[in-house]
Amino acid sequence: MKLSTKTWLGSGTLVAATLAFTTSGFAQDVPTGVSKETAYIFNTLLFLIGGFLVMFMAAGFAMLEAGLVRSKNVSMQCLKNIALYSIAGLMYWAVGYSLMYTNVNGGYIGSFAPYAWDAVGGNALDTGYSTASDWFFQMVFVATAASIVSGTVAERIKLWPFLIFVVVLTGFIYPIAGSWKWGAGWLDGMGFQDFAGSTLVHSVGGWAALTGAIILGARKGKYTADGRVVPMVGSNIPLATLGTFILWLGWFGFNGASQLAMGTIGDVSDVSRIFANTNLAACGGVVASLIVMQFMYGKLDVTMALNGALAGLVSITAEPLAPSPITAILIGGVGGVIVVFTIPLLDKFKIDDVVGAIPVHLIAGIWGTLIVPLTNSDASYGVQLIGIASYAVFTILFSTIVWFVLKATMGIRVSEEEEANGLDRSEVGVEAYPEFTFGRG
Repeated sequence: MKLSTKTWLGSGTLVAATLAFTTSGFAQDVPTGVSKETAYIFNTLLFLIGGFLVMFMAAGFAMLEAGLVRSKNVSMQCLKNIALYSIAGLMYWAVGYSLMYTNVNGGYIGSFAPYAWDAVGGNALDTGYSTASDWFFQMVFVATAASIVSGTVAERIKLWPFLIFVVVLTGFIYPIAGSWKWGAGWLDGMGFQDFAGSTLVHSVGGWAALTGAIILGARKGKYTADGRVVPMVGSNIPLATLGTFILWLGWFGFNGASQLAMGTIGDVSDVSRIFANTNLAACGGVVASLIVMQFMYGKLDVTMALNGALAGLVSITAEPLAPSPITAILIGGVGGVIVVFTIPLLDKFKIDDVVGAIPVHLIAGIWGTLIVPLTNSDASYGVQLIGIASYAVFTILFSTIVWFVLKATMGIRVSEEEEANGLDRSEVGVEAYPEFTFGRG
């Protein structure tokens, strides 16, 4: 691209002014903050940019799940993901945001009190950011928790019972649990630390997925009577890989924008370190999973490597700012190792997790939350354990109740014939790959 004469002259003036300023002896007086109005703009911009990056993770989950299920169930996974994102948006607008952030006051739940988008003037600047931008940023986190459940229970769950579960999860279970820490509830008062949601988002989604997988049961033919595990290979590894890279990209918004401020040099520097640590942890998760797989099996499984990246990301999410680069790599690396060992362990218990979401989001989420005190002096192992256990008990209890109510009233599992033919036919009516799925098992 060529620069115009005007551009060159402007650039030269800027360079000259910069040199004059930095050599005048006043460089140390550069302000570290900005005006209240400018901080409001920068903070709101951070929420919006982070929000649309996390929103793009919905596409990542859809592509990852579409690639890891069999061809006859791809349309179903795509439909579930666009539906759950939309339901999460409506429920978090209607009740979830209020339950999570309104009048929690150190307690266990917010209120149903209404909230309003910002108006120009008045007290709009007092929060330091636009309420609408904060709602948007928090809402896309809710959808992430629901996506975790979608992948685990794939290929055998009915659509409408699943979507009803999403209504309860995104409107009530997640917001109430989230209020305990991010809404300044009782766990926040104890000093529980979870920077961007290893437990609040990923473990909550993981516990809901685990209860659903147990109550729903495994796919037909996944486990034989003599204890063998029958591989059910995904339909599209390139698509799953694309989904993983999309999730990796979205995670910079997930963790980086959780700094919640961009109005000072310190805040921007922190966001930069969070980006770097987030990326390093994912890299550590992939490499560690590759090394362990090579030693254990003598060959590599690309799906394990994909989940190794995601487990590294989940592991660093609880504290992406404080660790040094090498510590971030080690934290993410342990997440990658967790995946390699935990996926076969689930099969031993005959818990059928189609995409490996439970090891990635639940077990790595627990690991990431538990290790926070290693680098964050404000955290203690005892309080972290209390937080982990509290979220486990709450989510398991209420998820189990909802799953059993749905099972008793509507039924949650398709028939054996529908499962064999694929949910694209029985539940959706549109096959993703009509030329290739006819007659396939």
